[in-house]
Amino acid sequence: MIEKTVSTLAVPSQENREAIARTERSVPAHDSMMAGLEAMNTIEIGGIVTAPAPLAFPFTVAAWNLERCLFPEESAEHLRATGARLVLLSEMDNGMARTAQRHTTAAIAPALEMQYAYGVEFIELGLGSDTEREFCKDDFNDKGFHGNAFLAAVPFRRPFLLRLWGERLWFMDDADQPRLGERCAVGTVIETEAGPFVAVSTHLESATTAAYRERQMKELIDQLDAAFPGLPILIGGDLNTGNHIGGDFEAEGLFAASAASGFARHGGPIDQMTTRPSLITRWPKRAMKLDWFLARGLKIAESRIIPSLDASGRPLSDHDLITCVVEGFE
Repeated sequence: MIEKTVSTLAVPSQENREAIARTERSVPAHDSMMAGLEAMNTIEIGGIVTAPAPLAFPFTVAAWNLERCLFPEESAEHLRATGARLVLLSEMDNGMARTAQRHTTAAIAPALEMQYAYGVEFIELGLGSDTEREFCKDDFNDKGFHGNAFLAAVPFRRPFLLRLWGERLWFMDDADQPRLGERCAVGTVIETEAGPFVAVSTHLESATTAAYRERQMKELIDQLDAAFPGLPILIGGDLNTGNHIGGDFEAEGLFAASAASGFARHGGPIDQMTTRPSLITRWPKRAMKLDWFLARGLKIAESRIIPSLDASGRPLSDHDLITCVVEGFE
């Protein structure tokens, strides 16, 4: 568990990133480089807090895979409309040419009057896929960071980053999106009027099997239980359920595994999918149910799926936004 925080992540030089791109493709080489990069071993804390009091029940939590976050201001407005007090984000660029080199989490947080914790999932060694390159005005990434974030309208304590188990797929495969890193979870302890709980933003692996994701979820829960024994837990994000296995989310073993540890799943209407065609993902027939909350020790009143379209009908992401209302502790 990574708990060291900084106000600004250290940026590897262009020369360093070029050296990473040239190195041998092996797990030991990958992990050695990861260990030596401060940005991969710290959490950035920023934003603002305007509500210092503990969180009062009921409250809304939003989770959204923002697909790089092409439109931070419009996405912030979309989130504001939900009234969410906690926001769990994934696929957030920071210093990428495809998103105008912006720190997208740092742009969204003040617009929502929230504090944020941001962790780097991958250092991108290229400009992205062919469609992503269409959005690039530069031929380089200023930072190359891509990660997950947790935002809150109240103070949080003990922010952490957990790297999920994996086989370094994006580093080992020299495809169009070479990356250094592994999937991760970013979370914190939130104080409510009834006591603390743990909230976690995560993103499981897409390009793999259900068994792979099941192991990621099992080990995430084990690490949370070891670090925060007895506390209620809310996990939210893109669990990639059904991805690369024909879209059958019910075939995912992670649901049974999490249920065995006391978690209930919440993801809006069971027959309503959470993906859509976007400006980057241009697959009109692609429809999957990838996004969920898993809750233990918390009463969830309802969960909803909110279309990720702005006022003009433009998609802000290839994932719809999900929300849940937390009524209290069980």
